[in-house]
Amino acid sequence: MQQLESLTQEASELGGGRDRRMSGDVHLHRQVIRLTESETEVQRQMQICNACRYCEGFCAVFPAMTRRLSFAKADVNYLANLCHNCGACYHACQYAPPHEFAVNVPQAMAKVRVDTYAEYAWPPSLGKLYRHSGATVALALAFGLALFMWLATVLSPRVLQGSRVSTFYSIFPHHVLVVIFGTVFVYAMLALAIGVRRFWKDIAAGTAGLSAVAETTTDVLTLKYLGGGHGEGCNERDDAFTLLRRRFHHLTFYGFMLCFASTAVATIYHYVFRMEAPYMLTSAPVLLGTVGGLSLVVGSAGLLWLNVRRDPMRGDAAQKPMDRGFMLLLLWTGISGLVLLTWRASAAMPSLLAVHLGGVMALFLTFPYGKFAHGIFRSAALLKSAIERRERNSLQLGSD
Repeated sequence: MQQLESLTQEASELGGGRDRRMSGDVHLHRQVIRLTESETEVQRQMQICNACRYCEGFCAVFPAMTRRLSFAKADVNYLANLCHNCGACYHACQYAPPHEFAVNVPQAMAKVRVDTYAEYAWPPSLGKLYRHSGATVALALAFGLALFMWLATVLSPRVLQGSRVSTFYSIFPHHVLVVIFGTVFVYAMLALAIGVRRFWKDIAAGTAGLSAVAETTTDVLTLKYLGGGHGEGCNERDDAFTLLRRRFHHLTFYGFMLCFASTAVATIYHYVFRMEAPYMLTSAPVLLGTVGGLSLVVGSAGLLWLNVRRDPMRGDAAQKPMDRGFMLLLLWTGISGLVLLTWRASAAMPSLLAVHLGGVMALFLTFPYGKFAHGIFRSAALLKSAIERRERNSLQLGSD
């Protein structure tokens, strides 16, 4: 009890700014690693939570916290990306504002989390740019690329000759699209891989066994930790539970995967079966793309709606441009794809194709720097958590 009182007193002083002993320097193996202001705040709050432990069963963050007595920079970054920002701990916390301890774990974690996207981004300058002006960059890039693609359609030989354009590939040959979008996609995956590899190395994640990988895959695909620790969902505007965020995430993710599958099947049709687009409405590429596009539009629109309505105490206001930029690009991609499918036989098809391709290319180019990255970093954090739980806890101070 004496230790608890001492710890909470120190946390209170840190919260009020009366104690400067923790100015943000963490001594680790005789090296001094400077923590940012946001990381220091997470460190402070984790010390309070480690003394309280009321929220230990809510999500993966708190069992991971109990394995630590101190929180270095790598620990803070790991825990921040492990947090799903469901809000359960904030509404259950007796030390939340207006208490003098001012514990707000979801908000503190969100501020650090967005810093990690920029810190580990490759190249770093693009990560910083997208972080501060996400919506502007996303839409400007989409409009710019759409305009470029539109000019390419206008200047295509068939259009200049006045010939009727009836297929996508009569405007942009299939191999040209493969080279352009293949290059963009490979760049995005490479940039993401470099960033997450650096993150993995810094958090000293360890070696993953098959059971840890299987558990992580299940947690990611089911979005287990958007259930609030009890399966009833997250808190959005108030202390009422809702599963809407999990549902909209599922619609967005699986809608995107169906659209990706549609493209993959169409590629097989083209190269293996020598069948060229456009395909019948009952064909696999069209059915997959239609269901995927509708799911993507509903899911991303729902997430944008929740983002606008969300309690500001539950997140980082500075992160909203980045979040909304990604959601707007998803909406652009889904809506433009469905419109293109509906009017693919009309004279407007070349312009609609340019708008759609511009949005898709902008979406791929921003993958490593925007909200898409949170899924990759969070998956890595979940894998480390699964690995940790299979190792012996030398502290024996909490349950896994």
